[in-house]
Amino acid sequence: MVQVFAAFAIVVASIATLSVHAHAQEPPMKIASPANMTRVGSINERYQSYNIEMLEVTGGMFWKPYGSASSGQTSGAPDRSGVPAGMDPNLYEYRPPVDLSNRKLRRLAAALGPAYVRVSGTWANTMYFADAEPAPSSPPSGFNSVLSRERWKGVVDFAAATDTRIVTSMAISPGVRDADGVWTPGQAREFLDYTRSVGGDIAAAEFMNEPTMATMGGAPKGYDAAAFGRDFKLFASFARQVASGMRILGPGAVGETTASDAMIRYGSQGTVATRDMLQQMGKEIDAFSYHHYGAASRRCAGTPGMPQTSADAALSEEWLARTDQTLAFYRNLRDEFEPGKPMWVTETADAACGGNPWASTFLDTFRYLDQLGRLAKQGVQVVIHNTLAASDYGLLDQKTLKPRPNYWGALLWRRLMGTTVLDSGVEIAEGQHVYAHCLHGAPGGVTLLVINNSRTETAVDTPLESKRYTLSAEPLQNGGVELNGAALKLDDSGDLPAIEGAATAAGSVSFAPGTITFLAIERSGNSACRGS
Repeated sequence: MVQVFAAFAIVVASIATLSVHAHAQEPPMKIASPANMTRVGSINERYQSYNIEMLEVTGGMFWKPYGSASSGQTSGAPDRSGVPAGMDPNLYEYRPPVDLSNRKLRRLAAALGPAYVRVSGTWANTMYFADAEPAPSSPPSGFNSVLSRERWKGVVDFAAATDTRIVTSMAISPGVRDADGVWTPGQAREFLDYTRSVGGDIAAAEFMNEPTMATMGGAPKGYDAAAFGRDFKLFASFARQVASGMRILGPGAVGETTASDAMIRYGSQGTVATRDMLQQMGKEIDAFSYHHYGAASRRCAGTPGMPQTSADAALSEEWLARTDQTLAFYRNLRDEFEPGKPMWVTETADAACGGNPWASTFLDTFRYLDQLGRLAKQGVQVVIHNTLAASDYGLLDQKTLKPRPNYWGALLWRRLMGTTVLDSGVEIAEGQHVYAHCLHGAPGGVTLLVINNSRTETAVDTPLESKRYTLSAEPLQNGGVELNGAALKLDDSGDLPAIEGAATAAGSVSFAPGTITFLAIERSGNSACRGS
């Protein structure tokens, strides 16, 4: 979640206040005929997924909301020992455990299913699983928090109720190590055994969260690639024996795509390079996992090595392309050390440290959906957004559970974008981000995702009638969003509204600046989509 980034130039100014009225009409984009769009790959049916932080499950110190007057501690709350090593405690505030039995939360989460729910994060590295009742009120030495049976059963029940499968990671702090500092599986065994005993199943697990930041994440001081490789092999051997159906993900690295991460590449400041880890791990993973954040949030503006971004850059080509840069870096390492293994992005959002203020607005939906489109086209199998309902980057407001613009974008993706990925025939350029998938649930159908991040109107010539779903907001930093001009919101009972597309005739279809459109072309007759 917290990583090292390089500063980068801002190439688009004042886009955050972009009008949604056209300033100019460009010639229509030339796309491949929907009937003839070629298949470029496929994605996991749970491709679009989300995180619930382990910290949310246990309760503890999490990112303080912007403008909070809290000192970071409330009466009766745990002390600040749960704050990651090296981080400013004033950035954090105590939050109680999330209520995963909440009917509204489950209903909104289920609408995004099938999905994976990843319950991990920095705090999972130092979590003590209490395999007895009552759970201790404070963790034993070598741990920072306590996960009770009751809380973990809540996760298992949530997964069953929402068509999600659990992804997690193990504790790796001094509390699970022997006298020589070697990882031991006792806690992991109790954790896995209890999960099975209550009818749960862990679909996949990383050994630890973000080993590139091992010391900050709770590993022993001086923890290096050799120690990680040794421990990872122990974990993999253990997992194959006791949880043969659980996919092993790794290494779960973060923050190595820019110049300032030289401290990672060369092992300074308690960091570990992914290349060094891969040289020590052996061929044990089932899927290659990594994390991606394009920047750190304003909360971490005073933290060395964490450059910022701004709302002005949110629609720029440079910012959106950071997804590609990070993928290319880790894909090259995958190809060298684990060729052919599928790739998962197990944590991503607009910015580390809880997200920027505009992460909760429509302005970030461009990044959210563009990222899904880019990664699917390049073969990534799973993308797990951070988070479902915590901090500014949550799909839902953590207090009210009100859906944010990214949630509505996620819902449309789930309903319209199938698992077969097509080539739209359009090269990415400003105002012309066009992704194509088979239309979910409609054999032969095609969906186009058209993201206009420019100041001008763009158009596409379509040979067939379609249904149009256009997301817009004025201004772009609006916490609400409209679908085809009508506000998207829950009804008086807290249920999702009917989501209907606007019938659109064949011919030139225009897309206003600062809008995102799904164009569902049901009668495309694409042979690659006949099994959809």
